[in-house]
Amino acid sequence: MFKRRRLMIQMKTAEQVELMRAAGLLVGRTLELLRGAVEPGMSTLDLDVLAERHIRDNGGVPSFKGYHGFTGTICASVNEEIVHGIPRADKILRDGDVLSIDCGAIVEGWHGDAAITVPVGEITDERQRLLEVTEASLWRGLAAGRAGARLTDISHAIEAHIRSQGPYGIVEGYGGHGIGTEMHMDPLIPNHGAPGHGPVLEPGMCFAVEPMVNLGTKETAELDDGWTVVTTDGRASAHFEHTFAVTEDGPRVLTALDEGRDRFAKLGSAQQNG
Repeated sequence: MFKRRRLMIQMKTAEQVELMRAAGLLVGRTLELLRGAVEPGMSTLDLDVLAERHIRDNGGVPSFKGYHGFTGTICASVNEEIVHGIPRADKILRDGDVLSIDCGAIVEGWHGDAAITVPVGEITDERQRLLEVTEASLWRGLAAGRAGARLTDISHAIEAHIRSQGPYGIVEGYGGHGIGTEMHMDPLIPNHGAPGHGPVLEPGMCFAVEPMVNLGTKETAELDDGWTVVTTDGRASAHFEHTFAVTEDGPRVLTALDEGRDRFAKLGSAQQNG
């Protein structure tokens, strides 16, 4: 009989969380730089070069570059590519594309990890709605990450919002994770599931939460490059991610420029009114 492996969740001191905030802020600023740079006709490698320069010029080290042989500073996933797209000079962005940019940085040994999905030029209403639903589900998951909650309360909050918005495909087999002195640590955080299970959340825990949502099927496949994950029906996908710390005062989003205050305020207002 096999025993279930005990999760080893790394606890951080207040000082260590501040170091993670430095890494997270660098990631957040890098993503905002890239968001503003995206335009039709550029390659995903152009964005990668910009990201690496910004991270290194500001005292950080790219988390992704060299990770198990990955060649990029960012993951750049276009349209049906869900996650782990490799930046390439021949991957040219076109008007109407959606681009997921996943970025990580290390500052003084501590990691930050976040992702955004951005439109390239003008996109369809259907794709715009996909981006909005996915990002909103992320913030509902983050809001559930309060001290005293259970880990799968995050998963359930993400899934419940997506299910309420339409017949989207919620990607399985990939999800959020613990983070700290390593980029990927215990525990895995699925983007679906029943609430009330898993470890109790405590101040000092830090997690990356990252819903991935498809316009069509939830089914995925990995390309021959050994990295890029795509939808099997060829329809578009969106991916958003933030790193947050559990605190006595609620979740602190380490990769958001304002630590999540604006989005949490809007979310609280919407829940009170709805």
